[in-house]
Amino acid sequence: MPETLAELPLLKMALAWLALANLHTFTAFWFDKRAALRGHWRTSEATLLMGALLGGTPGAFLARRVFRHKTRKQPFVGRLRTIAFLQIVALGGAAGWYAGGMVQV
Repeated sequence: MPETLAELPLLKMALAWLALANLHTFTAFWFDKRAALRGHWRTSEATLLMGALLGGTPGAFLARRVFRHKTRKQPFVGRLRTIAFLQIVALGGAAGWYAGGMVQV
Protein backbone atom coordinates (compact mmCIF):
# COMPACT_ATOMS: atom_id res chain seq x y z
CA MET A 1 0.00 0.00 0.00
CA PRO A 2 1.48 3.39 -0.95
CA GLU A 3 2.36 5.64 1.95
CA THR A 4 1.35 8.88 0.23
CA LEU A 5 -0.93 9.88 -2.62
CA ALA A 6 2.12 11.01 -4.63
CA GLU A 7 3.30 7.39 -4.78
CA LEU A 8 0.23 6.31 -6.72
CA PRO A 9 1.12 5.74 -10.40
CA LEU A 10 -2.30 6.90 -11.59
CA LEU A 11 -1.94 10.16 -9.69
CA LYS A 12 1.54 10.74 -11.13
CA MET A 13 0.24 10.18 -14.65
CA ALA A 14 -2.70 12.50 -14.04
CA LEU A 15 -0.43 15.25 -12.71
CA ALA A 16 1.91 14.89 -15.69
CA TRP A 17 -1.09 15.05 -18.05
CA LEU A 18 -2.42 18.18 -16.36
CA ALA A 19 0.99 19.88 -16.46
CA LEU A 20 1.32 19.18 -20.19
CA ALA A 21 -2.30 20.14 -20.93
CA ASN A 22 -1.91 23.47 -19.12
CA LEU A 23 1.40 24.22 -20.83
CA HIS A 24 -0.12 23.39 -24.21
CA THR A 25 -3.23 25.50 -23.60
CA PHE A 26 -1.23 28.47 -22.29
CA THR A 27 1.04 28.27 -25.35
CA ALA A 28 -1.95 28.01 -27.72
CA PHE A 29 -3.40 31.22 -26.25
CA TRP A 30 -0.01 32.91 -26.67
CA PHE A 31 0.24 31.84 -30.32
CA ASP A 32 -3.31 33.04 -30.96
CA LYS A 33 -2.67 36.41 -29.32
CA ARG A 34 0.52 36.81 -31.33
CA ALA A 35 -1.29 35.91 -34.56
CA ALA A 36 -4.06 38.39 -33.73
CA LEU A 37 -1.58 41.21 -33.24
CA ARG A 38 0.20 40.40 -36.51
CA GLY A 39 -2.95 39.83 -38.55
CA HIS A 40 -2.04 36.20 -39.24
CA TRP A 41 -4.10 33.01 -39.31
CA ARG A 42 -5.71 32.46 -35.88
CA THR A 43 -6.18 29.45 -33.66
CA SER A 44 -9.86 28.49 -33.61
CA GLU A 45 -11.85 29.02 -30.43
CA ALA A 46 -12.83 25.35 -30.58
CA THR A 47 -9.14 24.39 -30.36
CA LEU A 48 -8.56 26.71 -27.40
CA LEU A 49 -11.62 25.36 -25.61
CA MET A 50 -10.57 21.76 -26.32
CA GLY A 51 -7.28 22.45 -24.58
CA ALA A 52 -9.22 23.63 -21.55
CA LEU A 53 -11.60 20.68 -21.71
CA LEU A 54 -8.68 18.23 -21.74
CA GLY A 55 -7.37 19.64 -18.46
CA GLY A 56 -5.82 22.97 -19.40
CA THR A 57 -8.42 25.19 -17.77
CA PRO A 58 -6.00 26.84 -15.30
CA GLY A 59 -3.60 27.50 -18.17
CA ALA A 60 -6.42 29.04 -20.19
CA PHE A 61 -7.48 31.37 -17.37
CA LEU A 62 -3.86 32.33 -16.68
CA ALA A 63 -3.18 33.01 -20.37
CA ARG A 64 -6.31 35.15 -20.66
CA ARG A 65 -5.06 37.28 -17.80
CA VAL A 66 -1.39 37.44 -18.80
CA PHE A 67 -2.02 38.18 -22.49
CA ARG A 68 -5.34 40.04 -22.05
CA HIS A 69 -6.72 37.71 -24.67
CA LYS A 70 -10.29 36.47 -25.17
CA THR A 71 -11.47 38.44 -22.16
CA ARG A 72 -14.52 40.09 -23.73
CA LYS A 73 -15.72 37.42 -26.16
CA GLN A 74 -18.91 36.47 -24.32
CA PRO A 75 -19.71 33.14 -25.98
CA PHE A 76 -16.10 32.06 -25.45
CA VAL A 77 -15.94 33.25 -21.84
CA GLY A 78 -19.21 31.51 -21.02
CA ARG A 79 -18.06 28.25 -22.55
CA LEU A 80 -14.74 28.39 -20.73
CA ARG A 81 -16.50 29.03 -17.42
CA THR A 82 -18.87 26.14 -18.11
CA ILE A 83 -15.92 23.83 -18.73
CA ALA A 84 -14.30 24.99 -15.48
CA PHE A 85 -17.53 24.43 -13.54
CA LEU A 86 -17.99 20.92 -14.94
CA GLN A 87 -14.38 20.05 -14.13
CA ILE A 88 -14.80 21.25 -10.55
CA VAL A 89 -17.96 19.15 -10.19
CA ALA A 90 -16.17 16.11 -11.67
CA LEU A 91 -13.16 16.62 -9.40
CA GLY A 92 -15.43 16.89 -6.37
CA GLY A 93 -17.27 13.74 -7.40
CA ALA A 94 -14.01 11.86 -7.93
CA ALA A 95 -12.67 13.02 -4.56
CA GLY A 96 -15.88 11.95 -2.86
CA TRP A 97 -15.82 8.61 -4.63
CA TYR A 98 -12.20 8.03 -3.64
CA ALA A 99 -12.78 9.16 -0.04
CA GLY A 100 -15.79 6.89 0.21
CA GLY A 101 -13.62 3.91 -0.61
CA MET A 102 -15.42 3.16 -3.86
CA VAL A 103 -12.20 3.21 -5.86
CA GLN A 104 -9.31 0.87 -5.12
CA VAL A 105 -6.14 2.30 -6.63
